[in-house]
Amino acid sequence: MDLQDQLKNLFPEHVSEDSPSESEETNDLWMQDDPIICKYEKRKGKPITILEGYTGATEDFKALAKDIKKALSVGGSFKDDKIIIQGDYRNKIMQMLKDKGFNVKRVGG
Repeated sequence: MDLQDQLKNLFPEHVSEDSPSESEETNDLWMQDDPIICKYEKRKGKPITILEGYTGATEDFKALAKDIKKALSVGGSFKDDKIIIQGDYRNKIMQMLKDKGFNVKRVGG
């Protein structure tokens, strides 16, 4: 008898809820009117993409950074309310953000 069966025996009237899917988590992000700025820079001769201008919760922006890094299979970090992605992925990142419902503005190059 596993834990779920034991809980059902203890609380027979309880109706279990389905676990939320990942698509519902991405929709929980706070949408803003101002665009997120997508910049390209070179640091120490290597290209990076910087996203800034998100005015929502820091945890939402960190989750967005994690989703972007996972989808592109690249490294990056979150510092000073900016997402820093290794490499020039402006077009792909902008398309991903537009699909999620964000306004995106391309700056530079």
